[in-house]
Amino acid sequence: MKTRFFTTLISTLALTGVYATSAQAFTFKTNYSTTDKTTWTHDISLDSVEIGNKTYDDFSLVKDVKVIQNDLWTGGNTGAASSDRGDNASGNAVEAATGSDLAASLENLNLSNIVDTEDSGNFTLNLLFGQSVNNFLFFERGMNSKLRVQALDKSGKLIGNSIKLDSSTWQAAGYSLNTTEIGGTQKVGSLGVSLSDLGLGKSITSISGLQLISKSSYVGPDFKVVGVSVPEPTTVLGLGLVGAALAMSRRKKAQ
Repeated sequence: MKTRFFTTLISTLALTGVYATSAQAFTFKTNYSTTDKTTWTHDISLDSVEIGNKTYDDFSLVKDVKVIQNDLWTGGNTGAASSDRGDNASGNAVEAATGSDLAASLENLNLSNIVDTEDSGNFTLNLLFGQSVNNFLFFERGMNSKLRVQALDKSGKLIGNSIKLDSSTWQAAGYSLNTTEIGGTQKVGSLGVSLSDLGLGKSITSISGLQLISKSSYVGPDFKVVGVSVPEPTTVLGLGLVGAALAMSRRKKAQ
């Protein structure tokens, strides 16, 4: 009877969605500061983010970028990933970017420093973060591109699932960008990715690396990414569900 009770309870929770262990990515609010909300060409500082009802400001930043493949820049709109910044912002703008150049665009909290990708460009980049985290926050200028993402373990081996992010479905981050690579202002979108979204089991609680891929059909993602550690709410939820199940079992047995 007890086995049947628990099976029925878990099935009911799964059907109602209460027992869900993860979401298909998540949205968050971006808190930033800037002196320029008109042309969006100056520095934009990432101050914090709000996920659920909590605020986080302790970010893990990219410290190294290993270029696995990056289309060669030969002038004009050729090549793939390059370093970019707001027209009047600090930071670097390098077309034929090295791994060090790309890391310089990502290793800070200046949202005006991004990696720009030409529309038909192909790249494969391995990003190593300064500290291990369990969530990654992506920002994409233009909200019109795709980006493939997969987790890396400590040895640099690919783990979990390769997922494709489509920034056309993201929420607006609340700010815009006008960088050296474009001639006008574009809105920026944002999306969060958890370890569950990357197909990693509960035995893996944090990672410090991601592989990012852009293909010629992805319309050139122009992005920034930072890491953050967020307590797993399903852990508390799961404990509560087990406790409730035990209590119900005991009451039923007493009756």
